[in-house]
Amino acid sequence: MQHATYQRLPALQWRVGDQDSTPIERAAPEETAIGLCYDSEPYAVLMATPADLEDLAVGFTITERIAGAADISDIRLGEHPDGAVVDVLLSREGRRKIGRLRRRAIEGRSGCGLCGVQSLEEAIRPLETLPDGPVVTREAVQAALAAIESQCPLGQITRATHAAAWADLSGRLLAVREDVGRHNALDKLIGAAARAGLDPAQAFIVVTSRCSYEMVEKTVMARVGLLAAISAPTALAIAKARAAGMTLIALARADGHAVFTGAERIADGVAP
Repeated sequence: MQHATYQRLPALQWRVGDQDSTPIERAAPEETAIGLCYDSEPYAVLMATPADLEDLAVGFTITERIAGAADISDIRLGEHPDGAVVDVLLSREGRRKIGRLRRRAIEGRSGCGLCGVQSLEEAIRPLETLPDGPVVTREAVQAALAAIESQCPLGQITRATHAAAWADLSGRLLAVREDVGRHNALDKLIGAAARAGLDPAQAFIVVTSRCSYEMVEKTVMARVGLLAAISAPTALAIAKARAAGMTLIALARADGHAVFTGAERIADGVAP
């Protein structure tokens, strides 16, 4: 099942100093309603780029604490007049776990990681503490940052999407996923890594977005000990990363980065 990931649409370009507007064509990423079901029972609607939907379903299942990757027996994709439907079929153990779901009352918009969650207790849930992880060099972090843009074809075309990358300890990118929503991109990446059997203990994640609490939560649920974000973190993201024993790097650019928590995982880090 193939879906277009962007459209080329007309616009009128005007610049300061111009007398008239100039007709242009601009690539715009698709933002599509993706209905997510468990055993054919509707659970959530996500506004996402209609690509890598199996990865999105697996990653969402893991990071929402619905079930583990091993609890998924099959994923079925279906068409819908308003988008697409992804039906996640669970094993007997997975069906037992689904009774403890964090329920959603409305759709999850592309910019929202917790849309529709019905109580504060469900929104801000405690995180498990990560085990001590391997040390990563600053050079490896910078290498991953330098490589990510060249592996984001949709972002290069539209300049309107986010990306998440799975890097090994040398900074080599093993998987990259893109989406109009930063949370969706990360879920797609985590799902892709789980389906490929990549080891979270030998990896770190890079995201091309700001780092909110949900991005920390998803990384912790993937059991990855280091998250590097190109943009800035929120105070809650820093607090939750520290509580979970996760290394949080942000403001990660070509000229350097800032380590906010877990500097012991950085080769020359000094804990703040």
